[in-house]
Amino acid sequence: MATRRTMAALLVWLFSVGAFFLSLNAQELPETYRKGVDLALAKLHSLSGIQDHYVFLRSVSKSDYEMGFDVSFFYHHFYLKPTTCEKGTTDSSACEPRNDRPLMDCAVCYRMHRGEIEPEPKPYIHCLRKPAITQAMTAGRLEHCNKLGYSSGSTVLLGSTGKE
Repeated sequence: MATRRTMAALLVWLFSVGAFFLSLNAQELPETYRKGVDLALAKLHSLSGIQDHYVFLRSVSKSDYEMGFDVSFFYHHFYLKPTTCEKGTTDSSACEPRNDRPLMDCAVCYRMHRGEIEPEPKPYIHCLRKPAITQAMTAGRLEHCNKLGYSSGSTVLLGSTGKE
């Protein structure tokens, strides 16, 4: 009987180690997408109703398009996972994932110029606990991001006359 318990404990430990390494691999995002996740985490952790420290879990979908002149537009839909650490934790390497709380479902869209997120148009950040997200909300996110991406209102070289 003790051997079965030892074997079961070993299997649980191996599963935990595997899950830990999978979560480390999941955190590897291109820098352009990582900056959007960091923006969402900063906003989320600034909310008074949030007590847990969250970390990036995985991407659901992401897209980007080049607008020209080193300007790109990014959309990223992803999940954040709550941890055992309190919000405000700076080093999340010791934080264990929590399975007793729902994931945070986030979508961000923003414009970047030469690798930096531009303040205008203001980046869109929308995060809610996963069970609360509806299809209408998901459609609203996409609609908002499409408007943000296509109606930037910025001057382009093709629209200039060359006379100042």
